[in-house]
Amino acid sequence: MNQTEKEKLITEVVSLLQTRLNAMTTAPTAAVEPKSEPLEMLTVQECSQAVKGLSVHTVRQLIAQGKIPSIRTGQGKGGKILVSRAALLRYFESGGV
Repeated sequence: MNQTEKEKLITEVVSLLQTRLNAMTTAPTAAVEPKSEPLEMLTVQECSQAVKGLSVHTVRQLIAQGKIPSIRTGQGKGGKILVSRAALLRYFESGGV
């Protein structure tokens, strides 16, 4: 599989996820006053579990492409990449823009 095919596949997966999230978010909801909750940071693995159907590879690609903001704690194999849960969900809610 060459790079172009990989990018096409990732684009298709993101599109499917966006469609799924749009379907989930279009359900009527009651007006809720926003709460000031503490910032929740997720590892790459936790991101893939937070959004059904999202793979670890796709999360890493979105981070590498700068589509999802992240921070790195530590260096090398012991370092972790962390993503804000709100930023992750906001990315998919906005249609992946």
